Amino acid sequence: MSRRIMSDPVLLDIDEGVATITLNRPDNRNALSEEMSNAIVDAVDEVEDSDEARCLVVTGKEGTFCAGGDVNSMVELMSGTAELHEAVEGIQHDTSRAIQRVAEFHLPTIAKVDGTAYGAGANLAIAADVTLASADAQISFGFRQVGLAIDTGTSYLLPRQVGASKAKELVFTGELLDAEEAGELGLFNHVYEEDFEEQVEEFIEPIATGPTVALRTSKKLIEQGFNASLKDALDNEAAAQAAVFATDDHVEGANAFMEGRKPEFEGK
Repeated sequence: MSRRIMSDPVLLDIDEGVATITLNRPDNRNALSEEMSNAIVDAVDEVEDSDEARCLVVTGKEGTFCAGGDVNSMVELMSGTAELHEAVEGIQHDTSRAIQRVAEFHLPTIAKVDGTAYGAGANLAIAADVTLASADAQISFGFRQVGLAIDTGTSYLLPRQVGASKAKELVFTGELLDAEEAGELGLFNHVYEEDFEEQVEEFIEPIATGPTVALRTSKKLIEQGFNASLKDALDNEAAAQAAVFATDDHVEGANAFMEGRKPEFEGK
């Protein structure tokens, strides 16, 4: 067991295989300032360097997931000496990099959404492999509300979740979806009506104690399969499986199956 705490605006905890990144600006609804976005990237980098983490959880402090880009920071930057387009590009670069870092992380990732995920915060939520929500969760891709076009990966992430037509509707209207509606659309994998923390822990436990190499390999294969032919997918799977066969966890899994017991995977 280990524990690492980074100073504001992001907390990082690694405990029993679960690395948890907590957005820690509740007074500003965990909005993605330049500082926070860079801190998310730093935290993911630290998790990647850790030999203890087996999955990654992203969540927000005190009942809010993430209110999106920090509008106050945008106003301050745009009122400075930098050209408008330079200020916008700087904001987008940092925020987009944080979301991309989570989306492309090699381990299984889980977004734990309690409260609102808005704009860029909504993209951060659906950038994870699995998105778990409380009954109080809400999500919106409401860039239009502040007179902006979509950014931070909406055009890539949202249509893959709900299809192009529904993605356009959500963007055009800026509709704020409650947890039930978002769950029905597939934006949230699970919505927990009660005992949110306990049910999230129950969901994460088999991932954090699972065959880590096999799970991260499966994640990569699914992502490759989106744009692959069936033959290429089969070839990729065969090559990957040959490598996974050599892991200690495969040996343990096979032995446990033959012996009729629960496997005890060590993540290697």
